[in-house]
Amino acid sequence: MRPMTARLNIHPAILLLAALLLATPALADSPELLRPEKAFQYVVTDTGTALEIDWAIEDGYYLYRKKLSFDSATPGIRLLPFELPEGLPHSDEFFGEQQVYRDRFYVTIPYETDGERPTTLELATRSQGCADRGICYPPQLWTTAVDLVSTAATKGKPSPFNSPFSSGSANSALGDFLPVDEAFVPHAIVIDGNTLEVSWEVAEGYYLYKDKLAADTRSDDVQLGRLELPSGKPKTDEFFGETEVYYDAVFARLPLARATPEPVTLTVDLGYQGCAEDGICYPPVSRSLTVSLPQATAVGALAAAGGKPMISEQARLADLIGNASLLAVLATFFGAGLLLAFTPCVLPMIPILSGIIAGDGDKVSPARGFSLAFSYVMGMALIYTGAGIVAASIGVQLQAVFNAPWVLTLFAALFVVLALGMFGVYNLQVPSSIQTVATDISSRQRSGTLVGAFVMGALSSLIVTACVAPPLVASLTVIGQAGDVWRGGSALFALSLGMGTPLLVVGASAGTLLPKAGPWMNAVKEAFGFMMLGLAIWMLSRILPDGVTLALWGILAVMTGVWLGGLTSLGQGASAKHKLAKGGGLVALVYGAALLLGALSGGHDPLRPLANLGMQGNGAAHEASGLEFQRVKTVADLERALRTAAQSGQPAMLDFYADWCVSCIEMERYTFTDPAVQAALANSLLLQADVTANDADDQALLQRFGVFGPPTIIFFGRDGGQRRGYEVVGYMKAQDFASHVRQATSAAAITAHSETGK
Repeated sequence: MRPMTARLNIHPAILLLAALLLATPALADSPELLRPEKAFQYVVTDTGTALEIDWAIEDGYYLYRKKLSFDSATPGIRLLPFELPEGLPHSDEFFGEQQVYRDRFYVTIPYETDGERPTTLELATRSQGCADRGICYPPQLWTTAVDLVSTAATKGKPSPFNSPFSSGSANSALGDFLPVDEAFVPHAIVIDGNTLEVSWEVAEGYYLYKDKLAADTRSDDVQLGRLELPSGKPKTDEFFGETEVYYDAVFARLPLARATPEPVTLTVDLGYQGCAEDGICYPPVSRSLTVSLPQATAVGALAAAGGKPMISEQARLADLIGNASLLAVLATFFGAGLLLAFTPCVLPMIPILSGIIAGDGDKVSPARGFSLAFSYVMGMALIYTGAGIVAASIGVQLQAVFNAPWVLTLFAALFVVLALGMFGVYNLQVPSSIQTVATDISSRQRSGTLVGAFVMGALSSLIVTACVAPPLVASLTVIGQAGDVWRGGSALFALSLGMGTPLLVVGASAGTLLPKAGPWMNAVKEAFGFMMLGLAIWMLSRILPDGVTLALWGILAVMTGVWLGGLTSLGQGASAKHKLAKGGGLVALVYGAALLLGALSGGHDPLRPLANLGMQGNGAAHEASGLEFQRVKTVADLERALRTAAQSGQPAMLDFYADWCVSCIEMERYTFTDPAVQAALANSLLLQADVTANDADDQALLQRFGVFGPPTIIFFGRDGGQRRGYEVVGYMKAQDFASHVRQATSAAAITAHSETGK
């Protein structure tokens, strides 16, 4: 059995019920078990410079020393370091050797104020204790309002409010006062699928503070709006000043925003605080009520409900596809495609298209270049859209299919073949009779090259699938989950056209940028040949070890340097262009040598090939280290890890990763190594699912969260629940990701905050 922690990660009622059931035989003839606020009582007094806390513990009960802590909830007041008194030795079956407190003990906590001294201090006290009969209470969080004396005063008199449980001494009971659950009885009644009526019965002689009433939920499917409270009765309060209170009863309307229309069970956490007219004030409490909601009358009206939840980019775009006009959808996704056109996953198509245009001959006009580019873009867009529709409809992980090792190897070989053709190693010839017919058709239509451009565009869609981005996920979501193939496919097609628009510009300008017949035309073709080889290496880098990839880049750089004339002697009167080419060749040779040396020394980063050689600093390699993840393979692995994190009150982050995922590598090298990102995630459990193999376990884990492919990052709160709306899809820069993490973990902290009832 795992020991309980100092956070309320499991509902107190469940723990207490389980303990009572186990102990039923032993309790049959035992006295009634006291509530924790009766078993462990304290009074707080302010001396002007320190808080003096006098604890009184009922016979047969004890507090754990290590579970006792204090904190100031009042801005401007900071508690200073202090020492707890020594406790009694205790051998505990849950926590091992411990020190505990019994009967009476005394704690002094010095404090200091910043700026103007407030009149009261909200003291948060965390504790956990047990009864000798074997029953242990869950961790407790109590808040006490302490009257502060002026700095010139001596020790102040204890205020009735300074004890959260009684108006007398620390070891006195409530006397004639009602327990808090009898003084204030909360209720929740369903009005309709989007509205609750929340009410409190207030016993005679008691009242509730209006500004202390609150409602919260941990549901991912329902969001609570603003609690609509009536006006209360004005009251000049000794502790809170001018305020409003409720007597007898109070009824409030609570609007709900629903994510789905289906009936659902909802647990609402109600927070409140009240007092008795005769002077006793209770600490803030929280009680959970469960109701069954019928079918929603409205879905997605979150703003109307009084709050704006976090909505992920892909969810916002999916909603746009489903609800906006088709023209707006097409315009939005076309613009998104334009932005994606300048990412590492789309830029490689420019040298492919340029090579096609350069290979068409030396008389390419702007119109001819545009027609080739248009044919190429249409091939890419149609296949990209069609493959996306099919994959989303049947639930296939498109990214993994197109990035299988055999597929990448096949197309890398194709780029090598095309590069060799650019170098003039061979000329593809067909029988003369067929060539004559083809030439005749080509002279009239020039369609042969257009068809080739279309086919190359279709094959290039493989490159685009290497990256997952929010617009792609939104389109696939609408197709796969909503079943709207027309709107989802249209958005996907507009997205691919946007990605292809810069290619149309390249094609239209080819007639003016490319040189005419002559040696320069051959040089341009050979340059595109090197680009084709670079594309082959880039594709193989998804499946090859980093060192091998670095060596291949080094070989290509050396070959480029030789081609540029880096090893060729310049004669007398060499032209400026030859000198420039030789200079570029020498740079390429030096860089290639550095890459090869880096590969031999275990390097992996083409931008820092010699990092492992210790050529910087004091002779040691200081390579930025990334995040340390705990790997999970199956859904069961993930759930176990999340339960462990929830038990310790720790938020979690799950990163879906694959070796063939280009953006995953970018996140590993440039985002996860950033100090701000690491600081933001310092207190989170970091989980990673490597879905490179795309086996049955990987697919089950992806389907568990509706993930279409890596990189996708999901956040979980301190309760183990998914923080919906905070998902990250695709590459995100370090600064933006650090800010996003802080928001996600802050939202997770809100969940834990509500669990304590604070």
